[in-house]
Amino acid sequence: MDLRRLSDEVESVSQRYAEKLGIERDDIWFLLKLQEEVGELTQAFLMRTGRARSKGRTVDELDAGFRAELADVLCHVVLMARHHGVDLPAEIDRKWLVHNP
Repeated sequence: MDLRRLSDEVESVSQRYAEKLGIERDDIWFLLKLQEEVGELTQAFLMRTGRARSKGRTVDELDAGFRAELADVLCHVVLMARHHGVDLPAEIDRKWLVHNP
């Protein structure tokens, strides 16, 4: 999926979520929401790898939870970049892909 298109789509979802719940999406919210999602990813990872209680979830449920939290983290990184005017594809090219042969 194209990151610019993804950015447009997750922005739309995030705006509706914030409007429904009366949330102000400011600089602090974007950072804290990303931190919250990283915490949830950490918990899902710990549960999936047997380092935390599984809370009665099956292996398939633990795997699905881990995948879902990875998606949440990615989407919130994209949202934060968009909020701050960062062109992620350009930064990825500059920082990572410049090292490709």
